[in-house]
Amino acid sequence: MVDLAALQQFTELASGVNTVWVLTVSFLIFFMQPGFALLEAGQVRAKNVANVLMKNLLDWGMGVIVYFLVGLGIAGVAATLTASGSSGLASSFGYISDPGSWVSWLFGAVFAMTAATIVSGAVAERIKFKAYVFYSIGLTAVIYPVVQGLAWGGGLLSSSGFIGAALGVGYLDFAGATVVHMLGGVAGLVGAWMVGPRRGRFDETGESRPIPGHSITFAVLGTFILAFGWYGFNVGTQATVLAVEGGALTFMGEALGRVALNTTLGMGGGAVAAALTTVYTEGKPDPLFTANGLLAGLVAVTGAVPHVTWWGGLALGVIGGVQTPIVYRWVVDSLKIDDVCGVFAVHGSAGAVGTLLIPVFAVSGFSGVQFAMQAVGIGVIALWTVVTTWLVFKLADVTVGLRVDDEDEQLGLDRSEHGYTAYPEFIEGTTGESGRRRSGAGDGGPVATDGGAADSEVSRDD
Repeated sequence: MVDLAALQQFTELASGVNTVWVLTVSFLIFFMQPGFALLEAGQVRAKNVANVLMKNLLDWGMGVIVYFLVGLGIAGVAATLTASGSSGLASSFGYISDPGSWVSWLFGAVFAMTAATIVSGAVAERIKFKAYVFYSIGLTAVIYPVVQGLAWGGGLLSSSGFIGAALGVGYLDFAGATVVHMLGGVAGLVGAWMVGPRRGRFDETGESRPIPGHSITFAVLGTFILAFGWYGFNVGTQATVLAVEGGALTFMGEALGRVALNTTLGMGGGAVAAALTTVYTEGKPDPLFTANGLLAGLVAVTGAVPHVTWWGGLALGVIGGVQTPIVYRWVVDSLKIDDVCGVFAVHGSAGAVGTLLIPVFAVSGFSGVQFAMQAVGIGVIALWTVVTTWLVFKLADVTVGLRVDDEDEQLGLDRSEHGYTAYPEFIEGTTGESGRRRSGAGDGGPVATDGGAADSEVSRDD
């Protein structure tokens, strides 16, 4: 006979532990924001560092407000409208006044902010700050929340959604390889195409020319910080640490272990595979591609970590790493799109491939129906992202303008967009520790040339 009083205590204890766990991993995922900031800052020139940092700051600061007031509610609306038998439309925004929902909201918010921040690296060094803010609001208010609702909120792609019910299975994406990362990578690719390449990125014959970033140290340090936060991203999605089963508390150690192991093997496989690929294609291991390969390996396993074998997690990481330099070259050399931080190769294609192949490496064995569902889900998310991103960027272009003019781009977005210099020691006529430009003639003096010491450390040899 089950002791109801003990069962109640166990239930309350499990709920408390699981809530604290979700809060802890939410804070860990938030720590990915400085990782993104360092990674992107390292891959742009010194004259654009403050602009990149400002975008990262507002992605978080503004994004969490928009996602609280609008975003999560839109996710509920999208889920309700695309699943049979749903009747929760009126309560979609009920979380705003429900303190019991706020921890779950925070966990959702850190994922939404990750999707928003990915786009920054693709359109860096030439997009107007106002246009970027305009798009970031659109992504956190509508573009990402709709996908969240379709895939995770019981909507179109879930087992109860219109497509999921028709196929008899739900879409598998555990922690957002496509819902978060592919969405951000595809949005970044569309944005980079619409805003156009940076001045000097392609010569008069259309051949790509490298524009070095300024700090490989920042880029690699940002990579490690992101990898650290990724444990919260993936392992934290296994939100149940303690469960009540058969009237007793059960620690979900095996589930947590599988997720943690596949996350680790994925990042390792991605880094090694990207390094070896650049040895084969370029004759030498490229540190920046290795860093991006590590991240692509993580992206590739993010949707798969609880579903695949350990060797499947390693294989997905390797695939993510190998494709990173190959897809990057295709984007730049064939599509002629200037994706500054390679976000499509790292987040877009790696997320799509990793999620598509989940049934191939699944612990439960291959399922053709599940494979079809994965392909359909990827297509739905990609199509939605392309169309809505184009619309939001087009609206931004019409209202505030999309791109800075040539003079401001040459000067650098730090000074033209913010009146600031991240590295005042490279600017003639500026003094003081803050790096803020002084008023007066000359606007702070000329920036060091694009090929100068401040701008020459991080380069993909195109």
